[in-house]
Amino acid sequence: MPGSTQSGQEEDVKQSLYQRSGAAVYGMSTAEFAAILEEIQRKYLPGAATEQAAEFCASLRLEELALARACAAGHERAWQDFISRYRQKLYGMALHLTRDSEHASELADSLFADLYGLNMRSDTREPGAEAAHVRRSKLIFYTGRGSLEGWLRTVMAQEFINRYRKQKRTVSLEEQTEEGVQFAAAAPEPACSPDRRLESATDQALAELSSEDRFVLASYYLDGRTLAEIARTLGLHESSISRRLDRVSDGLRKRILAGLRERGMSHAQATEALATDVRDVQLDLRGRLMQDSKAQSFSIRKVSAKDAGSDGNHA
Repeated sequence: MPGSTQSGQEEDVKQSLYQRSGAAVYGMSTAEFAAILEEIQRKYLPGAATEQAAEFCASLRLEELALARACAAGHERAWQDFISRYRQKLYGMALHLTRDSEHASELADSLFADLYGLNMRSDTREPGAEAAHVRRSKLIFYTGRGSLEGWLRTVMAQEFINRYRKQKRTVSLEEQTEEGVQFAAAAPEPACSPDRRLESATDQALAELSSEDRFVLASYYLDGRTLAEIARTLGLHESSISRRLDRVSDGLRKRILAGLRERGMSHAQATEALATDVRDVQLDLRGRLMQDSKAQSFSIRKVSAKDAGSDGNHA
């Protein structure tokens, strides 16, 4: 009975993935966890054969996925584990973005509230009925395709960018930091079935930038140079570099989104793909940008040395 055999194999796979995830610790049943995996598989690999779907699910960060979804469901033990593992890391991420302990605490606490699901909404549709509240935790959007820490870093950066844009007209240059944090990539972690369309669209978008724009991006997001330092290097005003970073970062994001749509993605798929932390996707952004950073730095030093020599000859 081939059908019975296949069904038995599928159950074995589900049970194996469930055991690897540790979801039982959080009171999640095999069927509940299997439903989560099926939802993710249908989203990213629709119509896949049984073997291919099993391979895809096995590539996910199963333990982190179980933890995130249990937290989203409000499981107390899961939240204790989450706080133990990530609360301090969230603060560290926030401090890296804000460069200020007070604002870092505020940003981290705000994100933690969103992760916990404190933003509740009425889901009542019948007049006169008692208001019902639904938990709205952002962790429900974590799919296990990359590390949970990388996903949290991306969500944190997006929250910071949203706040920055709201305050953009009133904040000082020193506070205008990290918009485009998606470029601040260290050595990439192993990816889980990355979509090559993202790599291709990013390559094309970076290639369309001028070498000086790539130099500015590399200097700020990879080398950690301040706006003032970059401005001195290029002989421009600090405010000009700030505006240039805004323009180049926003423009690059739009180009990548357009490139992803040209490659067959819907707007929603393109937006989600671009939200992936580059540390969870095998994109060598550091190598691509650093090449221009070094070349531009050498060019600037060469011109400066030539000018210095000319001044000496006139002296």
